[in-house]
Amino acid sequence: MSSITPYIAPLLVFGLVVFVHELGHFLAAKLTGVYAPVFSLGWGNRLFGIRRGETDYRLSLIPLGGYVRMASRDDESMVGIEGGGDRGSLEAASGRPADVAPSLWDDQSMAPFGPKAVPADRWVENKSTSARVFILSAGVIMNILLTLVVSTGIYYRAGNTYVPAVIDSVVPGAPAAIAGLVSGDRIVGINGQVIRAWDEVLDQVAPVTSGALRLEVQRGDTRFTRDITPQTAEIDDPVTGAKKTVGRIGIKVRASTVNEKLSLVGSMTAGGHATWRMATNVAAVLGGLVSGQVSAKNLGGPIQIARTSVQAAKSGPETLWSLIAFLSLNIAILNLVPIPVLDGGQILVVLAERVKGSAFSGRVREGFARVGVLAVLALIVLVTFNDLRNLFTK
Repeated sequence: MSSITPYIAPLLVFGLVVFVHELGHFLAAKLTGVYAPVFSLGWGNRLFGIRRGETDYRLSLIPLGGYVRMASRDDESMVGIEGGGDRGSLEAASGRPADVAPSLWDDQSMAPFGPKAVPADRWVENKSTSARVFILSAGVIMNILLTLVVSTGIYYRAGNTYVPAVIDSVVPGAPAAIAGLVSGDRIVGINGQVIRAWDEVLDQVAPVTSGALRLEVQRGDTRFTRDITPQTAEIDDPVTGAKKTVGRIGIKVRASTVNEKLSLVGSMTAGGHATWRMATNVAAVLGGLVSGQVSAKNLGGPIQIARTSVQAAKSGPETLWSLIAFLSLNIAILNLVPIPVLDGGQILVVLAERVKGSAFSGRVREGFARVGVLAVLALIVLVTFNDLRNLFTK
C-alpha cells in the first residue's frame, strides 16, 4: 500500500458507510413509489453532481452524513434543516424558483426541478404504515447487510484464525488444578457445547459466577470429564470499561494460533457470528451510557474515526475493511435510537400516528425534527470535543 493511500482511507470509510445507508432509503423509496428528487452525500449546499431521471445525485458541502429528499408534507421544514441548495418547493411552479440552479431545471420535470406538481400518490405520507417503516428502516438494513458482506469476505479471504483451547499451565490451587488438569490438556467441550478455541472457553466460563461447569478434556488418546466450580474475579469489562464479576478456573493457554480456510457457507456463518458479536458489544456500550456505567468521555467522533481509518489502512486491507464493517454496524444501531430526525425516532412517530389514528400537525412534526437536530448537534459537539482533547493530550 502506497504512502498516500492510508490518508484517503477516511474518505473510503465515511463515504462507503454513508452511501450504503442512504442508498437503502433511496431504493426503498423507489420500490414504494415515493418521489425522491435528491440523493446527497453530505449536507448543505450542492458542490457538484449529476441529474439522472427524477433524481439529482450530488455531493454537498458538509461531509458528514447524507440524506435522501423525498416528497413529504414536511418538505420545506426538512429542507431548511438539511440546509441544501436548490430547495425549491415541491408544489407546481410557473417558472424556475430562484433557489434552483438553472442547470437542474427542466420544463418537463416535476418540482423542484420542473414546473409540474408532484402527484399525491407519490408523497410519503400517502403510503401505508408498513411502506413508510420500510423506507425508514432500509438504511439500517443496508448497513447491517454491508457488515455481513464485509465480514463474510474477510473470513473467506483470510480464513478463521483462532487460539486452540490447549492448556499451557494451570494456576496452583485454582479450580483447574484441583480438578487435576495439566499442561497439554485440550478442552473439547463445556456443558455439552463443543469447544475448539480459547475464546469459546471464555464465553462459557466467564458468565458462571455460581455453580459448576462440566468440562470434557482430551489428554493424548484419553477423553474424560471434570466438574469444576469457577472462582469469581472482578475485572474491567473490555467493551464498556465498567466493573463486572466473572468466573475463572485458573488456566493459561498456549499462545499459538491456527488458521483454517473456510468455504463460502462457512465464511457466511462466521461473518454472521462476528456481526452478532459486534452488535451485542455496541448495544452494551449504549446501555452503559444510559445507565452511567460508561462515560461519555469515551465516545469518539469524526476525527477519531479518521485517525483510526488511517492506522487501519496502514495495517492492511483486512483491518481497514474490519473497521468499515464495525462502523457500518455502529451507524445502523445508532440510527435506531428513538431520537427525532434519526431513523428510529421517525419510525416511532409513524407508529404513534398509526395508534393516534391521524397525523401530527406540521408544527408538531417540525418541533420534533428540530429537537432531534439539536440532540444530534449536541452529540457532534461532545464527540468532537472528546476527539480534540484526545488529540492534544495523548
